[in-house]
Amino acid sequence: MEVQVGWMAKVDNPKTPYELMTEFTKRGDPKGWFEELYKSASGEATHIPWADLSANANLVWWLGGHSESARSGKALVVGCGLGDDAELLASRGLQVTAFDISPTAIEWCRGRFSASKVDYRVADACAMPSGWMGMFDFIFEANTLQALPPVLRIQALVQISQSLRVNGQLLVIARAREPEEPEGTLPWPLTRGEFSEFERHGLKLVEWKDFMDDEVPPVRRFLGLYSRPA
Repeated sequence: MEVQVGWMAKVDNPKTPYELMTEFTKRGDPKGWFEELYKSASGEATHIPWADLSANANLVWWLGGHSESARSGKALVVGCGLGDDAELLASRGLQVTAFDISPTAIEWCRGRFSASKVDYRVADACAMPSGWMGMFDFIFEANTLQALPPVLRIQALVQISQSLRVNGQLLVIARAREPEEPEGTLPWPLTRGEFSEFERHGLKLVEWKDFMDDEVPPVRRFLGLYSRPA
């Protein structure tokens, strides 16, 4: 089933992520909806709006033009979902840790890739394990920040930034908007100013792209590649 613009419910999934997020936020648990979505999917990937059962097309495109990047060392995949991005990076020779806040999502990954070398973990992007700080040579983030409200988004952004090793690379891809444009609904497009928070937390911008992707209809996205100076 095709997903409409944004993360809409698929035909056989009665609630959109936005509806679940609103429901859980009212309960005082603004991140609890992730587990509910994966659990209610009952093993059907068609119920997960962002699950294509293939690696992120924009990550694949970027790696194609950066053949020497992300080839060795320790990598972290933020909000790994069903694991396809993590498996792609592992296939390039990286030692990959991939995490999601949803225990069901992590069990799903382990089931899909039973012989995988990826270390799949349950963790919260807003409160990552202290042992991960300054540990990773390459970090990939594509869907988590735009699925969090502003206060939690900043918490996650700081945690991600602090996990990058000196001279490591952080690749962030997200839906994009201008500051004067409406925030819209989940997934919330990010502004250039929000991306700049990575620089305010010690990282250096190495590469920037503002582009339309190949979705139908096309979606405007920002891509930022950051490093941590020595």
